[in-house]
Amino acid sequence: LAPLFREIEANYLPKPLGEYIVAEKVDQASRLLSELGIDVWLTFVRETTESGDPVLPLIADHPVTWQSAFLITRRGERIAIVGKYEDEAVRSSGVWRDVRAYVEGIRTPLRAALDELAPASIAVNYSVDDVKADGLSHGMYLLLLEHLEGTPHASRLVSAADVIRRLRGVKSVTECGRLRAAIAATDAIFEAVVSFARPGRTEAAIHAFMHDRVAQGGMATAWDPAGCPIVTTGPDSMVGHGVPSPHLAVRAGGVFHLDFGVRLDGYCSDLQRVWYVPEPDETAAPADVRRAFATVQGAIDAAAAVLRPGVAGWEVDAAARAVVVSAGYPAYEHATGHHVGRAAHDGGGVLGPRWERYGRTPLHPVEAGNVFTLELGVDIPGRGYLGLEEMVLVTSDGIEWLSARQTSLPLLR
Repeated sequence: LAPLFREIEANYLPKPLGEYIVAEKVDQASRLLSELGIDVWLTFVRETTESGDPVLPLIADHPVTWQSAFLITRRGERIAIVGKYEDEAVRSSGVWRDVRAYVEGIRTPLRAALDELAPASIAVNYSVDDVKADGLSHGMYLLLLEHLEGTPHASRLVSAADVIRRLRGVKSVTECGRLRAAIAATDAIFEAVVSFARPGRTEAAIHAFMHDRVAQGGMATAWDPAGCPIVTTGPDSMVGHGVPSPHLAVRAGGVFHLDFGVRLDGYCSDLQRVWYVPEPDETAAPADVRRAFATVQGAIDAAAAVLRPGVAGWEVDAAARAVVVSAGYPAYEHATGHHVGRAAHDGGGVLGPRWERYGRTPLHPVEAGNVFTLELGVDIPGRGYLGLEEMVLVTSDGIEWLSARQTSLPLLR
């Protein structure tokens, strides 16, 4: 796989990698603040190698140790207040124009910066719906209030959820390049696994094989390695966020399914692929399997036809769900899609139903530049789970397929 990864790097990955994205995202943040009518966005963090804010890698290249404040304004000011001995590292990126170091405590320089900016609103990182926008811990929030006590700034704190949702959700050109590279690397591993995953191979053995390929490419899995890839070989496999079995194996008459992604240079892929394992006398998948595949593919087509800027996430989900239910299958018990970016589940919107567990996330309008999965599946009695998952980029009037769609059901012999 080494030549392939060199080709991916040459074709998709601009250099230097980190500086481009941080510069793009900090500029984007100022524009978003202006659009949302928010004066200042404050990211307040400490010990970020242990408990970092999920948004920090988008706006700063370096971890920080002491209490640190990163302020971006709607007018374009960028002020970083960090501990002495970390100021040079933050300054070296060239993104933070005003870096202020402190020794004894952050309270005085933080107050001074806010006094200079005189904001009517200060967005901080908390959210009840979006984990990626909820990076300000309760303790840090209380500490921030303590630092701002006696100033007008304490009463001007608002949620930065909308800022972070759109910052993570609307991808830059460089981010899209990294996503394409992660998809290409994932496709290469899918191709490699076909020659290995023969009848008799256990789920655990296939899982280990794919991990070897990930390591060879200098990558990581897109989510927790214990459950990435998700490997299902028949009706007794765990469906969903399960772990591969050392006992269950690929078998004739069953559906072989993988849910897998890689993290390459900080960005993730998330795809599902499926095969049918024929009996010795079968030359094609049986009717029940073909019907399930056609239904799943038709539901993804229906979602893709609706997905465009301005549409609410729940509307995309409803279009896909209607296809599955009208075909006589039970409605699947998850969303039809989610953002992908620095995390496999990235951003604050979801293409999902208006269920309590999703909060307001299905209500957010889709934006051009969003990258979503389109994913769903059905259980086939006696054969297992048949699911597909693709990745798409939302354009000004529809979508672009980032992944090469699976449009046929191959046999795995």
